[in-house]
Parts: sequence; C-alpha cells; structure tokens
Amino acid sequence: MGMFAMRKPRGFNHPYIYVDERKEKLAKMEENAKRELGMLPKKEFSPEDIRGKFIEGTTHLKRRKESGRKPMHLGVILVIITVLAYLWYAISNGII
Repeated sequence: MGMFAMRKPRGFNHPYIYVDERKEKLAKMEENAKRELGMLPKKEFSPEDIRGKFIEGTTHLKRRKESGRKPMHLGVILVIITVLAYLWYAISNGII
C-alpha cells in the first residue's frame, strides 16, 4: 500500500431475501406458453414490455448500466475541442 494510494470503498450488493427471481421467470415463461397455445387471452401492448430489451441484448451496455457510469455528452466533447483549438491558436500566434 503506497503512501498516496486511496483505498476504494467496499462495493454494495444487496441480495433480495423474499424475492425468487427464478420462480418469477418460470411463471412468466409459463404464462407466455399458455398465451401462445391459446389457453389465455392475448395480452394488451404496453411499452413496459419492451423497455430495456436493447440494453439486455448487449454486453457492454449491460455492464455500463450495472456500474452506473454515464456516457460523455457531445456538448462536453465540443467544448473541450474548442478550448484546445483556442489554446493552439493562442500559442501559435504568441498571444500567450
């Protein structure tokens, strides 16, 4: 351990006690199978059914969502490029 090294805080992971995700997933699969066989009426469309499906399908987006990182915005990138271009101009013309 170095003199100037900062220790990272311990990660937080809260496992749910009273929720069985496997059971819920199996119940959902069973309900979908019954709907396909015609035993249950067709389900009405709701946007909640498709929300988050693209993120679940890609590994890098899933990891970013779990870590909580936000992508860098285009505006921030443009401001940085503008500042760097001004500094380059100022240094090349002897202003600074």
